[in-house]
Amino acid sequence: MRVLGIESSCDETGIAIYCQDKGLIANALFSQILAHQAYGGVVPELASRDHVRKIIPLLEEALTQANCQLADIDAIAYTAGPGLIGALLVGASFAKSLAFSLEIPAIAVHHLEAHLLAAQMENPAIQFPFLALLVSGGHTQLIWAKQLGDYELLGETIDDAAGEAFDKTAKIMGIPYPGGKALSELADEQAFQQSGLKPFPRPLLNRPDFNFSFSGLKTHCLYAYERSIQDDSAKKAIAYAFQTAVVETLVEKCRRAVVHTGATQLVVAGGVAANQTLRTQLHSIACDVYFPSLAFCTDNGAMIAYTGMQYLQQHQIDTDIAIQVKARWPLVKT
Repeated sequence: MRVLGIESSCDETGIAIYCQDKGLIANALFSQILAHQAYGGVVPELASRDHVRKIIPLLEEALTQANCQLADIDAIAYTAGPGLIGALLVGASFAKSLAFSLEIPAIAVHHLEAHLLAAQMENPAIQFPFLALLVSGGHTQLIWAKQLGDYELLGETIDDAAGEAFDKTAKIMGIPYPGGKALSELADEQAFQQSGLKPFPRPLLNRPDFNFSFSGLKTHCLYAYERSIQDDSAKKAIAYAFQTAVVETLVEKCRRAVVHTGATQLVVAGGVAANQTLRTQLHSIACDVYFPSLAFCTDNGAMIAYTGMQYLQQHQIDTDIAIQVKARWPLVKT
């Protein structure tokens, strides 16, 4: 069986094909970063229009990569939420219309669940139940993944997500959008030691729960930068102090969650999972730690196709002909 996956939740258009026997056989992606850079963030209407322009060329590219035709596709999985409503509608409308015309099933996929399963796509050693840290520009959550479709939320951010705080802190120091990755690369321990800065606070670390907070840390960076001479050395020092505080907070909360759940496997997902400092320090936790490849940390069609395959194998498909997407869609069922 082959599942075509379509991702269009925000500012990446992703089309991929996952084969039950061969694994991922095609993966095409277009990022809209340059289109939104001038505005300092994602412009929803521009994102939707770009998905419309790119979705068919990317489908053709994926079919060429896989050396197959539409008639060889057995099901189409698509991101149904959460995300930008207009962007989601582009992918969902295309997916369900194509599935209807081909007389094959459509599968609505939860974007966050797909992120959680991205590492499993590459490493079958990951088995339910496992502990997951979902850390991205929109979400920071600790999740106990019991089985496919069954997740328990242990803790989450009460304000800014970690990736959002990275981008906003970068913007404070004049680093162009999206600045999180650049901020991480700028971090320099020697500059921090020479700056005279004290270590930045570790938010909520003195509380026994698994929640996070990064808004105050972002404000702390603002004040530190305003008091500095605002040169490259100051940026490097503040970037280091900020990143260290975020990473140590994430790692310690994960460590406590491993003890709390008895987890033997920790899966890290989302865009911030690409952060090399976080990757290095999480390996200090007493369990097996798994990350997706860098290409699958950010939004992509491969994780949608893979998740769709899991549901197809359990005969859980989208039987409603209506096109429905959700801008907000909690992963944990209440």
